[in-house]
Amino acid sequence: MEPKKKPSALYWISGIAFTFFIALLGFFLAMVPGFDHVGQLASAIIIAVIYRQIFGYPEMIRSGITFSSKRLLRFAIILYGLKLNIDTVLHDGIGLLIRDAGVITFAILLTIWLAKVFKADKNISLLLGVGTGVCGAAAIAAIAPIVKSKDEDTAIGVGIIALVGTIFAITYTILRPFLPLSAVDYGIWSGISLHEIAHVALAAAPGGEDSLAIGLLAKLGRVFLLVPLCFIFMYFMKRKSHGQESGDNKIEFPWFLIGFILMSLFGSYILGSHIPVTDGFKNGVSNLTTWCLTAAMVGLGLNVSLKDLRTKALRPLIAMLITSVCLSIIAYFIV
Repeated sequence: MEPKKKPSALYWISGIAFTFFIALLGFFLAMVPGFDHVGQLASAIIIAVIYRQIFGYPEMIRSGITFSSKRLLRFAIILYGLKLNIDTVLHDGIGLLIRDAGVITFAILLTIWLAKVFKADKNISLLLGVGTGVCGAAAIAAIAPIVKSKDEDTAIGVGIIALVGTIFAITYTILRPFLPLSAVDYGIWSGISLHEIAHVALAAAPGGEDSLAIGLLAKLGRVFLLVPLCFIFMYFMKRKSHGQESGDNKIEFPWFLIGFILMSLFGSYILGSHIPVTDGFKNGVSNLTTWCLTAAMVGLGLNVSLKDLRTKALRPLIAMLITSVCLSIIAYFIV
């Protein structure tokens, strides 16, 4: 019996290029009215899922697609660390940090409880709870390998969190003129309750510069708490697999989190203060992060089967919607 041939470098490169090509299509789709509020990430996932249903999975370039969904995903999370200014969070956001911790705990526990009530898929519900509580797609991407989530479940979670978060952000902007909140309080409300950094920016910006600044600070506190949350999940996963000898039950240390921490420290205390950088450089790194994360999500989206989506995603979606509504109401009263 002949040994299996390893995929050629050409197929590997083609697979990576294919995920970036769909990411590019998502970029253009996000310019279309309606999709402009959804964003590039969700738009690219939609295209990837539709492609999978019509044409099937492109097996020939699987190695490159897998590289995007695994390695590029971790690289994007590491780069994402530059968005977190630790110094700002620790000096100006301690009070917000306490509320952020409460928000994360509430979102995860309520979503898990509702998943049990509705008999929803546990893994997708857990990912949605983390995404709702922390920072959307980035949090789901960080937690997924720790809890050994299937690529399909991760893609479903990211797609749902991007779509629902966008709807909530738009709803916030509609409600803002009718709410008895100052610009600062409205920004805090947005920052401690909305799903992604982009959603907070979308909702808080109409409130003015003060609203946007405090909103992003509140949101960064939740991003800051992603690291200890990952280690908490590692602890529980190790306890769960304790005493089981199978290699599949071993919890791989998420080394990309170390990269995330180092990049956060670098961006907080070295970049800008000791190493001068331009706004163009910062925007370039931010765009690179977005493109890598989008290409990675495309790789995950290509694993989604709509047949499974109908049976697996509806109940976790309902659980997450209830959690998001409750979170918005509670956050409003604790601002």
